[in-house]
Amino acid sequence: MKTGGHLKKLLQPLYPDMIRRRRYLHQHPELSFQEAKTSQWIASELRSMGCEVQEGVGGYGIVATIKGHLPGPVVALRADMDALPIQDEKTCEYASKVPGIMHACGHDGHTAALLAVAEYYQGGKDQLAGERRLLFQPAEELTPGGAEPMMKAGALEGADVIYGVHLWSPLPYGQASTKPGPFMAAADEFTIDITGLGGHGGMPHKTVDAIIVGSAIVQAAQSIVSRNVNPLQPAVVTIGSFQAGSANNVIAERCQLKGTVRTFDAETRAYVHERLKATIEHICGMYGASWEIDYRFGYPPVVNDETEADRFFRTAPELFEGGVVRAEAIMVAEDFSYYLEKLPGCFMFVGAGNAETGASYAHHHPRFDIDERAMIDAASLLVAMAEHYSTEWPSEGLDTL
Repeated sequence: MKTGGHLKKLLQPLYPDMIRRRRYLHQHPELSFQEAKTSQWIASELRSMGCEVQEGVGGYGIVATIKGHLPGPVVALRADMDALPIQDEKTCEYASKVPGIMHACGHDGHTAALLAVAEYYQGGKDQLAGERRLLFQPAEELTPGGAEPMMKAGALEGADVIYGVHLWSPLPYGQASTKPGPFMAAADEFTIDITGLGGHGGMPHKTVDAIIVGSAIVQAAQSIVSRNVNPLQPAVVTIGSFQAGSANNVIAERCQLKGTVRTFDAETRAYVHERLKATIEHICGMYGASWEIDYRFGYPPVVNDETEADRFFRTAPELFEGGVVRAEAIMVAEDFSYYLEKLPGCFMFVGAGNAETGASYAHHHPRFDIDERAMIDAASLLVAMAEHYSTEWPSEGLDTL
C-alpha cells in the first residue's frame, strides 16, 4: 500500500484539473433536484477519462464504475453536487454567475475531488484490486434527498463498503476528523399553523390572538429538551420562522411557525415528535385556537461503522500534516446516513478553513469559500481508505499464488 505522502504526490498533477472543475461548478450552480446541466457536465468529464458511466441514477445521479484487473472488493465513494438558494457575495473570478444560487457548502469541491479520484483509478486499472464505484449524488441539501433514490436504483448493489468526505471550513486546512458511532444528527422539520380569531387591537377580549398562542408554543417547545428529554440524550428543537400579523392595530387571526428537530437515536426522535404535538394541542386548547402540524421525518443520523472509523484513525495521520481529530457529534444532518444504514462505512471531515485566504466563513454563508488545496486532501483520503480496506479484504475463495 502506498504511503500517505507518496499518494498525495501521485495526485498532485491532478490538482490543476481539480481547480478548473471546482471553479466551473462554482460559477454554474444548480439547486437540489434541478442539477440537469451539472449532471451532464460531470458525465462528460468522466467519459473523457474513459470511465464507464451510468446517468439518470435515481434522478440526476451518476455512477462511474472502474474495474481493476485484480480480484478485490467493491468500494463505493460518494460526492454530492447540488447548490443552495443563496446569493454569492464573494469578490473573486469564480463567483457564481447564477443570481440567488451558489455553492455555499463545498459540494463543488467534493465533486472535483471525486473526479480526480476517477482519473487516478482509471489510469491505474492494471494495479487496481476489485472495483471502485463512484457515486455523484444530487439533492443532498433538500429532503427527501438524493441518496435514497440512488440506492433504490441499485447504486450500491454488490458494494462492500462506502466512504464519503465533507470539506469543512470550521476545521483548518491540513486537518481531518471523524468519530465512530453517531456523528451527525437526524433532521426533522415541521410547520405549525395556528388559527385564532382576529379583531381590533383595542378590543383584545373579543379575539383569540394567534401571536400570543404562537409565542406560548415557542416558549413551551424549549422545555421539551430542557425538561422532558433525558439530559444524556442530545436533542434540539428550534423554531426558525414565525409569521403573523399585518398591522399595528390588528390582532392576528393566523400564525405560522416553522422549525427543526435534531436527535441521534430513534427513541428520542419519536418522543420529541409526540411531546411537540401534545404541547401544541394543550396550548391551543387553553387559548381556544385551532391548529395543524405538518411534521416531516427527514434524514436519519449519520452513524459511522466502528471498524471503518478506526480505519480512518489508522490511515489519515499519514496524509494530514496538521493531524487528525476525534470529532464531537454535531447537530448538522447529511443524507449519507442512508448509505451507512445499508453498508459499513465512514463519513469524514476534511479541513478546508483558512482565514488568510478568506475561507473562514461558515457553511451556508454568502461568502463561503474553501482552501482549494483541501481537495487534494479529500481525494487522497478517499483513495487511502479504499486501498487500506482492499488490503484487509477477505480473500477466501479467491485463487491466490
